[in-house]
Amino acid sequence: MMKSCIVAIALIILPQMSLAAPPPAARQEIAHLIAYLTSSGCSFQRNGSWHDAADAAKHIQRKYDYLLKRDLVASSEDFIARAATESSLSGKPYQVRCGGNAPSASATWLKTELAKYRNARPAR
Repeated sequence: MMKSCIVAIALIILPQMSLAAPPPAARQEIAHLIAYLTSSGCSFQRNGSWHDAADAAKHIQRKYDYLLKRDLVASSEDFIARAATESSLSGKPYQVRCGGNAPSASATWLKTELAKYRNARPAR
């Protein structure tokens, strides 16, 4: 009986302990990604409708804030996967269209920018 209680408590507590607010470097990367989207001039599709970059960034920021309150973002990759990849309501993937280019998955677009940002930063 005691062993079952310990296991039950561990199953409740451990998943919550593994998630934490992103470290400063990740917060800086996420802020960069949101700013990049804001200033991109690209269109952003969610749930079948196209939105301008500023509106898209506001939407993504709201989702990010929601996730932060619940300690569900511990890295930039978590941010992309949980806040900027697909609609939480419909499950439909987000798309980004820049200029005359064909739409691409927002996750791919953001991961590409994240890699560029990381490569441009001085080594620590």
